[in-house]
Amino acid sequence: MMSRLGVGVSGVVAVRGERLGCVMAGVVTKQPVRTGDVRLGTLGKSIRVVVALVGIGLLINGSVRASDDAWPFGPMSQYAGSVADDASITYTRISAQTDAGTTVDVPLNIEGAGVARAEIEARTGEIVKDPSLLQAVADGWARKHPGKPKYVKLELIRDTTTLVDGRVKNDPVPEVLATWQVRK
Repeated sequence: MMSRLGVGVSGVVAVRGERLGCVMAGVVTKQPVRTGDVRLGTLGKSIRVVVALVGIGLLINGSVRASDDAWPFGPMSQYAGSVADDASITYTRISAQTDAGTTVDVPLNIEGAGVARAEIEARTGEIVKDPSLLQAVADGWARKHPGKPKYVKLELIRDTTTLVDGRVKNDPVPEVLATWQVRK
């Protein structure tokens, strides 16, 4: 009998060309061998349709709300688009007064304050209504940069640059949207 048994690379045992099953620690188990194409059953098809419909529903929900909070099932507002020759371009930033007496622009990225610019831009309306949300920016900076001056006051600022015939007309005009005195 041993001469008729053979173990292939995949661990499948065969007797005279017939598949018997898997070998695990010397144990041979008999398994049915399927040949040919396997068709997806009604349950499998139904599950795929439901998953597709849920994904489409989530995408529509995120698109209607136009919020990055629903990503990846919604738009990402930081994608660039073309600007008309006579238009205004807005740029959102956060300015900080430090305990060293300096004023700096907060680096809005994960390495800087721990929050990305897109997050601030997507939540500008919320921050205007509740400036205490800026506390997380100050906390993120302090946590990531313990040896650097701490932020004592934060301002959410929208700079507007006007274009005329596709060229910058004047310096950006800043508008303070929210101010937050940082808690220690």
